Amino acid sequence: MGCAKQIGKIPPFFGPFFPVSGLFFWHIYGITGLLRFRIGEGNRMATQKQGQAGYQIDMVHGPLAGKILLFALPLMLSSLLQLLFNAADVVVVGRCAGKEALAAVGSTSSLINLLVNLFVGFSVGTNVVVARDLGGGREDDVHSSVHTAIAISLISGVLLAILGVSLARQLLVWTSSTPDVIDLAAIYLRIYFLGMPVNMLYNFGSAILRAQGDTRRPLYYLAIAGVTNVALNLLFVIVFEMSVAGVALATIISQAVSAMLVLSCLMRDQGPLHLDLRKLHLDKRIVKRILQVGLPAGFQGIVFSLSNVVIQSSINSFGSTAIIAGSSASANIEGFVYVSMNSFYQTDLTFTSQNYGAGECRRVDRSLLLCQLYSLIFGLVLGNLAVFFGYPLASIYAPGEEEVIAQAMLRLKYVCSLYCLCGVMDVMVGALRGLGYSVVPMIVSMVGACGVRLLWIATVFQVYHTPAVLFLSYPVSWTITAAVHIGFFFFIRKRAYAKCGIHGMRPDDLPPEKAR
Repeated sequence: MGCAKQIGKIPPFFGPFFPVSGLFFWHIYGITGLLRFRIGEGNRMATQKQGQAGYQIDMVHGPLAGKILLFALPLMLSSLLQLLFNAADVVVVGRCAGKEALAAVGSTSSLINLLVNLFVGFSVGTNVVVARDLGGGREDDVHSSVHTAIAISLISGVLLAILGVSLARQLLVWTSSTPDVIDLAAIYLRIYFLGMPVNMLYNFGSAILRAQGDTRRPLYYLAIAGVTNVALNLLFVIVFEMSVAGVALATIISQAVSAMLVLSCLMRDQGPLHLDLRKLHLDKRIVKRILQVGLPAGFQGIVFSLSNVVIQSSINSFGSTAIIAGSSASANIEGFVYVSMNSFYQTDLTFTSQNYGAGECRRVDRSLLLCQLYSLIFGLVLGNLAVFFGYPLASIYAPGEEEVIAQAMLRLKYVCSLYCLCGVMDVMVGALRGLGYSVVPMIVSMVGACGVRLLWIATVFQVYHTPAVLFLSYPVSWTITAAVHIGFFFFIRKRAYAKCGIHGMRPDDLPPEKAR
């Protein structure tokens, strides 16, 4: 292997990687610290009662603009750090194990999301339920929700591990994985899915912390796990020459680190989020509430992933390793833009849930407007910067591979330039789920986004069989789906707020669509 000869030297990518990511980390950390200072002492007084001073955010009182940024920026940075570390996976394997290994790792992401998204949807339900009960002051329900959610995470992780390990190769066959990639991709998938129990623990645990406004500690834990991941990548891939197996093994070890840190945090908590492993149980009432939001969210994620699997299969149908690798590199770059916008989806989900739980419906409207504004700004700026700097960014993943870089730049042009439309769509979904309407956004997304993409592939793509036409299906589907979500929000808004009570009455425990 080329990198095996360079032991003792850091690959070129990591020279700028660590200082740039470090400077970015401290820049955002400084912003959040300043925002927290400017917001005032009210939050600290409330949190000191639980011994957790400085981590919670009072979402139901005071100005929203600064608090939304205070919540969203650490969340954004967590996702960006995760992507940086994932990018390190791809860069190391691409530079040191060849373009076949790069294509193998990159082509599995849609399959992983397909299997994982249902259970990640349950963590969305956990966030909504815990946030709503915190907003309504129902601490006993919060305590029960925490233990039920952690129990669900463990069960989900074991089921995913069994499914992923047993079906890995067959799933790759169904998606038309090319012969030079399929064996490596199967190895990566099997090892990756063995780590699903700890993956689910982190997702559910961080969702619980976010429900009280704590996005900083998950960031710290992710940073520790990410550094572990990068170090192990260098060890396993460069020193031990383990190729994709080394990348997958480094990933699950780092996920175990982050899961244990979140678990320890919950066990040390002195408030309603306190976790006692001896009290893990499944409360039927809490499970029902989590599933009412989480199941539709999870099915929506599955259908989105299914449409992306079909797109990946269409990419594979070109039979070109360069197109597959270029699309994988572009998808990694796109991820940095997406998570920046998606942090405002998660922010609006939590702020809407807490304020709706407290009967503060006017703040729900304000939160939605601010999150949409922030999401649009980040999407427009970062998306077009990714297009402008597409060549040097793609070169990081495939140095010297001009055909791969050209294919990456083609996809970036069609996806990133209008990526802000995806942000608009997601933030609307966050508001609707926070109000308890999770089924209709699922249906709208299935028809508006996934249905449009599948129809596009079955019709337009069959006539104009080019990668450019295939990638054009993304902005078309975002535009249609966002427009329908906006219309539906205004349709249900009055009814949802009437159930809540605009003058501060607490909403029913049941989602509005179930309480008719």
